[in-house]
Amino acid sequence: MAERHVRALRGATTVERDDPEAVLEGTRELLDALATRNGLHVDDIISAIFTVTPDLTSDFPARAAREMGWAVVPLLCALEIPAEGALPRCIRVLLHVETARDRAELEHVYLHGARVLRPDIAAGEPA
Repeated sequence: MAERHVRALRGATTVERDDPEAVLEGTRELLDALATRNGLHVDDIISAIFTVTPDLTSDFPARAAREMGWAVVPLLCALEIPAEGALPRCIRVLLHVETARDRAELEHVYLHGARVLRPDIAAGEPA
């Protein structure tokens, strides 16, 4: 078995509106993309820290993770700093994972409007 390391993965997405369905669906899409592209299973995930912009108050992104089966993963939600000019309706996540992949092999995921946050990484992401 290959040696496993603790690594961090970043991801972000935006949603069209502030309602529970949009927040949960956007979060599920983001987490699914991160897990799929990085070959992760729930047992590989150490913890997740979510942030949302101040204009998203209808639900917690962690709820989507729990609904996806992440029941034993420690999850934390926080409010993003409300900096002037910040991207609206944005959900961000920082995943701590165990993986045999090198850092250079990890795929961070930026979807929808969040592609502008890291265009160097988001090339080829669906708009």
